[in-house]
Amino acid sequence: MSDHQQLEEGLDLQIDFKKLKRVVATKEDVLPTVVQNADTHEVLLIGYVNRRALKATLTRGIAVFWSTSRNELWVKGATSGDYLQLVDIRVNCEQNSLLYRVRPLGKGVCHTKDATGTSRSGCYYRRITPQETLAFIEKPSTKDCAGG
Repeated sequence: MSDHQQLEEGLDLQIDFKKLKRVVATKEDVLPTVVQNADTHEVLLIGYVNRRALKATLTRGIAVFWSTSRNELWVKGATSGDYLQLVDIRVNCEQNSLLYRVRPLGKGVCHTKDATGTSRSGCYYRRITPQETLAFIEKPSTKDCAGG
């Protein structure tokens, strides 16, 4: 299994605590944006949004982000067909993070696939065990999600 496959499919805990340093290094003004399924309340992913991505999201009615690795607009679903239809956008009390409430329009949201080859419903498909390893979550429960 390659290092990248191990990161996405393995059970070793490899948390990237340096991610925000790399985001800052892009010199792009962005906000962290939580993406939540408006119907199930499952947290699907976290992305980053700049002014252009926010404007594009509002204009198009689908989730658009700023790719911090490619330094370009990222329309979620442009490659996979798994678009995220915007229900509403919420802002936190300090106006330094956003919540996109969406309805997934494809087969899944995450670019990774489960054992059957199906796109996962969201990017949070493993949990940290008390032994500080990872375990797969069989099926996310709405009880485990914010607002559920």
